[in-house]
Amino acid sequence: MRVAAIYDIHSNLPALEAVLRDIRQAKVDRVLVGGDVLPGPMPRETLAGLLNLEMPVQFIQGNGDRAVREEMAGTESALPLQAQEVVRWTARQLDPEHERLLASWPQTLRMDIRGIGEVLFCHATPRNDTDVFTRLTREDRLLPVFGKLDVPLVVCGHTHMQFDRTIGSTRVVNAGSVGMPYGDPGADWLVLGPNVELRHTAYDLTAAAERIRATNYPQAEDFAANNVLQVPSEAEALEAFAKAELR
Repeated sequence: MRVAAIYDIHSNLPALEAVLRDIRQAKVDRVLVGGDVLPGPMPRETLAGLLNLEMPVQFIQGNGDRAVREEMAGTESALPLQAQEVVRWTARQLDPEHERLLASWPQTLRMDIRGIGEVLFCHATPRNDTDVFTRLTREDRLLPVFGKLDVPLVVCGHTHMQFDRTIGSTRVVNAGSVGMPYGDPGADWLVLGPNVELRHTAYDLTAAAERIRATNYPQAEDFAANNVLQVPSEAEALEAFAKAELR
């Protein structure tokens, strides 16, 4: 079985459409959506695009999806004001059946993949959807989280940068971000089986920015300018995440 792992779409529909075209050419058997489909500028259309795929799709929950679901349920958010704005807007675009869908997504998922063995998929780490770590985080900080897992491979996301590293005896791969990558503009994702393949999809960034600006998303201009047309460099992201990484 070959599996495409796509993470952190953030409702960037043009990026998702480009990745799905590449996924079809890659002849995968299944798609694993690793969280943070939401929030973002085209939430209904992005969910529809994933749910209407002609191949099996499985989801796990990301912290963004959880925040939108909690907003829909009337739970008070502890998010920063800037994040609250987009979460509230996204929640207003969705229907009760979307809330039930988000509530059904598990926090982690295990899957046996030919050539690799059992793979554990999580959003941030196996213990929660908010832990921050990068390719530079010291191994001693990560061993309590990854060191005693009974799987050869863990696939994660959350920090929007691809990496492939070993923690103890466990290989840990970050799929990167489809909709908001750090490093190079475009869309990052993985193919699993029988090997681990880090993929990058280029797409028409100018056309994508125009489509995003045409939405009513409250931060549409910023998203188009700073997450599509250009993106934070890996060095900038690593510096920012170093202040928040797990201890």
